[in-house]
Parts: sequence; structure tokens; C-alpha cells
Amino acid sequence: MKTIGWKETIGLPDLGILRVPAKIDTGARTSVLHCSSIKLVKKGRKQYVEFRPLDERFGQQADVYLFPFHSERKIRNSFGQEENRYIINTTISLFNETYTIELSLRDRSGMEFPVLLGRTFIRKKFLVDVSRANLSRK
Repeated sequence: MKTIGWKETIGLPDLGILRVPAKIDTGARTSVLHCSSIKLVKKGRKQYVEFRPLDERFGQQADVYLFPFHSERKIRNSFGQEENRYIINTTISLFNETYTIELSLRDRSGMEFPVLLGRTFIRKKFLVDVSRANLSRK
């Protein structure tokens, strides 16, 4: 297993995002991506999630993306309150490798990190060294 630090710089190739800061959060089950304008859209018989990932605050363009709807889950936020979130399947790049990941979509504009990587993604892939950071860039 590779070792990651408490924060890493990741890529989201399906969204055209090459470098975005992510906090490693072993206390969170689900990984999350900061988005705005999140809504469920039906096209024909299929459902999609429409959203704007990141924003200018995080140095990214606010393009609109349409991803196949994967699921909706009740997720407990950092304040202990349950909220419904849409989940998408996408890919993440870390250590020049690509992995599949489930991301919940949420407005994190008040948070320092636009992405949290939760333990479902981390498990059986990485060890976390909380005394170090950005090990994937070295």
C-alpha cells in the first residue's frame, strides 16, 4: 500500500481538473466534492446529476457537467446533521494512477478544502501518515 499524507493534490480527469487540494478524512465514510447548482435532471428515461464543480475560489472554471445519477444517500455532515446528497461515479488520479471513486456532491464553499477523501476510498489502497502532506507529488 502507498502512504498518503493528511492532505494531497489530486486530479479529477473526467471533469478536466488536473490539480485540486484534497483533505484525507478517515472520519468520513464518503468522499465529497465541492459543487454548486446541484440538481437532478431527467432526459428520456435516464436520470442525471447536473452540477458546477469547484469555482473561482478554488481556481477553477465553473463549467456545468452532467453525470449519470448513481444514487442518493443520507450522509451525516460535520455538524452531525443528516442531509440527502447525490452520488456520482468518476475517476481520481493520485500518484500518477487512476482509481474509481464515488463522490457525494455538496456546497463546501465555507470549507478550506474542496475535496474530502473518505475511508471508503482510502481503505485497502493507502496508509495515512497524518504527520506528512502531499506525498503524491514527491
